[in-house]
Amino acid sequence: MTHLRSGLVRLSLLALGLALASCSSSSKSDASLGDFASGALPPPGQAYATAVGRMQKGDYDIAVKDFNALQETYPYSTWSTHAEILTAYSQYKQMNYDDAISTLNRFIQLHPENSEVAYAYYLKSLCYYEQIDGVQRDQTSTYEAIQALQDVVSRFPNSAYARDARIKMRLAYNRLAGHDMSIGRYYEKQHLYAAAIGRYQEVSNTYQTTTYAPEALERMVEVYLDLGLTDPALRTASVLGYNYPGSSWYEAAYDHLKSKGLVNKADEADANGDKVAMAKPVEPKHPWYWPF
Repeated sequence: MTHLRSGLVRLSLLALGLALASCSSSSKSDASLGDFASGALPPPGQAYATAVGRMQKGDYDIAVKDFNALQETYPYSTWSTHAEILTAYSQYKQMNYDDAISTLNRFIQLHPENSEVAYAYYLKSLCYYEQIDGVQRDQTSTYEAIQALQDVVSRFPNSAYARDARIKMRLAYNRLAGHDMSIGRYYEKQHLYAAAIGRYQEVSNTYQTTTYAPEALERMVEVYLDLGLTDPALRTASVLGYNYPGSSWYEAAYDHLKSKGLVNKADEADANGDKVAMAKPVEPKHPWYWPF
């Protein structure tokens, strides 16, 4: 949010000082219709300052009406260009995300070389990101957020917006992995083992850097053992042990193998020794190293 605010400060303060200097009290009608509902609009700088004042007070609905009135009356003014993106911000703050995205798309199309176009892409990505739902819900908004965040990273890789976008992308991928894990656990409980393995494999192969990757591997060990497939279970446990040797998921997988008599005494001694030696977490290695 720091980047969001800094971008707004740059926009609103760009001309606010000059505009406020020429500000005078204007006639107001019903505030719910905007400050310029009477139709008498002051000069563009003054109108812009009035709208920014509304936005800074949190009167976003009125600010949107004021910015729109400014754009309609002075469409070729530089104040109107600034008003476009602040309209989108006010809509974003109202959680009117579809309206904000539409406003931002128009701004990007009309002003591709504008100095604030990077901020427009970033704000657009936030509109999608804020709509991400829980892991048990449809993840269409998550995919849309990832695409919008990737646009920011690809177009403005060295910007502060790109740095924040990368962080949010990792969180979004974690949400997708969590969604697959939720479905996989359900399938496993219903004894739909092939479907469960498919979901767990998707997580372990596609979302390797998420927090759900070690659980996916451990769950695969469980399912393989339930199916009597000892060789895949041992191979998967080996991958889990190599990449996440100090994790609770590795210990759980080891216990499952031990309960099935798949750990001989020599292996058991080695494994116990590893557990003691790896009390300190080991940095995961990606992509997967398959030690067989």
